[in-house]
Amino acid sequence: MFMFRCFGNLIRVWTVMMSSRMLVKFKDAMRDEMFHFKVATPHKKGKAQHFVDSEDDVASEAQSHYSSTSDVTSLTEDVMIDGADEQQASVEEYEEKLRTCIDNMMDKSSTKTRQSALESLRCAFSQKLLSDFLSERKMTITDSLERCLKKGKGEEQSLAAAVVTLLVLQLGSAGEAEQCFLSLRPVLASILGDPTASMSARQSCATSLAMCCYLATDDIEEVANIMACLEGVFVSAYPRGNGNLQNHGPARQALHCTALNAWALLLTVCPPSFLQNVLESHLPKLPTLLTIEDVNIRIVAGELIALLFELAIEGFQYGDLTELCHCLRDLATDGTKSRAKAERRRQRSIFRDVLKGVEEGEAPSETVRFGSECISVDSWVRRRTYHAFREALGSGVCRHLQQNELVRDIFELGPPLLLDGKSLRNSKLSRFERHWYNSAAFKARTKARGKMRDKRADVL
Repeated sequence: MFMFRCFGNLIRVWTVMMSSRMLVKFKDAMRDEMFHFKVATPHKKGKAQHFVDSEDDVASEAQSHYSSTSDVTSLTEDVMIDGADEQQASVEEYEEKLRTCIDNMMDKSSTKTRQSALESLRCAFSQKLLSDFLSERKMTITDSLERCLKKGKGEEQSLAAAVVTLLVLQLGSAGEAEQCFLSLRPVLASILGDPTASMSARQSCATSLAMCCYLATDDIEEVANIMACLEGVFVSAYPRGNGNLQNHGPARQALHCTALNAWALLLTVCPPSFLQNVLESHLPKLPTLLTIEDVNIRIVAGELIALLFELAIEGFQYGDLTELCHCLRDLATDGTKSRAKAERRRQRSIFRDVLKGVEEGEAPSETVRFGSECISVDSWVRRRTYHAFREALGSGVCRHLQQNELVRDIFELGPPLLLDGKSLRNSKLSRFERHWYNSAAFKARTKARGKMRDKRADVL
């Protein structure tokens, strides 16, 4: 009986052990089956999953990968080539339009066609650097411009003179620019001195003569001759022998302003010996222009006085400096109700700087930013030079400050910088930085204006 019970117990233990082993094997089998099921079944969300089970599959997968990579590389190269071709086609199309405009300048039947061509060239020369294109066609363009100046009238002459300035600026400091200027100088001077020519044409010729002389020649005799032509225009703004000012219309006064600004530009490159004669002959007369009703003449005369004081040689003594400062102070605090509010505000702002320049020898400071660079306009000489280029180039002044070697040499910027697209993007301020900069500038401007209001209140 006892033996039977022991044998039964052994059978039960063996049965349990066998059941456990079979259960483990069953679990392992189920696990393998589930693994193979997952491998064979695609992902429900559509994400591609690849399982490679053999060396042939590995080889085919690698070959497929390198094939797709080469396809992408060839596609990128094709896109780059296509982009370069499109850019080249765009340049050729642009140059074809310029050639059409150059041909239209010689059109004999339509004045509007010539004016439209001149306006297009003026915009193109101011916005893009085209020195290589223009160097090959300078003689044709020069002859066409000379014909427009001689045969044209009014607006056509004005546009042609503006294009002359930009052409010299594009050709640079080489002999080509000087040759162009010397060939066109006689006709420009003739129009400037012609009392029957339109005022707009005479203004444009005055600016063109001064800018071209400033850019293309170093001959001081040539500079003196151009300055004499300009003096012949604005000298009529001075009082007569009896001390009374002449009455001129708005167009004549605008011509006087342009001639004074052009004359001041050439004054910045004159030697000290020439400046001495200018100080003695013109500085005593310029304060008389401060009493003219036209605000533009008053402002131009004030800035010219500050420029002459900055250029004055050491030891120069002005006659009645107290009277001059008193006159400038009156203009800096002018509150005449008969004048427009914007006009009074502009006059007070400028003459505060002029008064400080005469009394303390200081000039207003201004920072001009373009791209990743900037220039500091911190003297009356630099101010007059920058304003002259800004008036001639308009919105294209930043492009020429970046790329035109002649302009960069004048403003001491060095050779043009070679920046790629990534550098240009990195040089731009972020939105937060612009907001912070504008906020700081607003606070500084508010404080400065508050102080000036307090000073004006004390004076009044």
